[in-house]
Amino acid sequence: MTHITLWTVGAFLLALAPLAGFGFANDRWIAAAREWPPAGRLALPAVCVVPYLLVAAPLHQLRIEWLLLYLLLPIGIAALLAFAARLDPQQRGHWLDFLVLFTLGLAVDLRWFEPAWPHSLTALNKLLLLDAGLYGFHAVRQLNGVGFDLRWCKSDWKIGLREFLLYTPIAILLGLAIGFLHWHGHVDRPWLLPGMWLFTYLFIALPEEIFFRGWMQNLFERRTGRSASLAITAILFGLSHFNKRAVHFNWRYVLLASIAGIFYGRAWRSERRIAASSITHACVDTVWGALLR
Repeated sequence: MTHITLWTVGAFLLALAPLAGFGFANDRWIAAAREWPPAGRLALPAVCVVPYLLVAAPLHQLRIEWLLLYLLLPIGIAALLAFAARLDPQQRGHWLDFLVLFTLGLAVDLRWFEPAWPHSLTALNKLLLLDAGLYGFHAVRQLNGVGFDLRWCKSDWKIGLREFLLYTPIAILLGLAIGFLHWHGHVDRPWLLPGMWLFTYLFIALPEEIFFRGWMQNLFERRTGRSASLAITAILFGLSHFNKRAVHFNWRYVLLASIAGIFYGRAWRSERRIAASSITHACVDTVWGALLR
């Protein structure tokens, strides 16, 4: 393993630490953050800059503008959510909450910060933005009802698979009819499917479900109610796929993703568990990749 690869592995481990920490020990991480003085609590997420340093410095690609971005953006998110917590202690959903959400969402969807990274390591950008959101919404805002827990329950699988089975015939029939899906009829290297599913769950489904269901649908629900929040979040989830696998607006992907968002949202709100909607999400993406892409 080369010197640069070791630094890259270290960067990924550091970027994954908040996900694991809040996923397995949410209350303890929040309690630990509370022990810091207010200024230190807001400055703490500046450590998000370290993975960028570990990747960029050995490759001689360190740029001051990206350094300042990954140093200051997490602090700014924490500060905005600290104001939101003070102005909206009942957690009804403040406009600052939505400002943070849409900033993070657009940054990922429009790939604003990906030029900071080598092409093969752009996933680190998404992880660092997720880390900033996790710290802001959990340690600072202390948003309740998110349901982020990396420990599976039996009900997570029951609900997650139920919504997957309900969505699957709709997706296949509609997807084939509009030419978005194409039936392969066989699975190449089926022994890789469990690994594909786990990778999809951890690095695609889980981050997206934290963002769209645990934070966005959760907050919209307080403002618009259960049904409207489900529909709004599903549509926004669909629109986030507008530039996927197409040069122009990919309406087919948007349509299928919006409908999928309904079932992901149903899975999450059944017991307010991100694990349940992430299971549905990972199953959909894995079957699509294996049989229908």
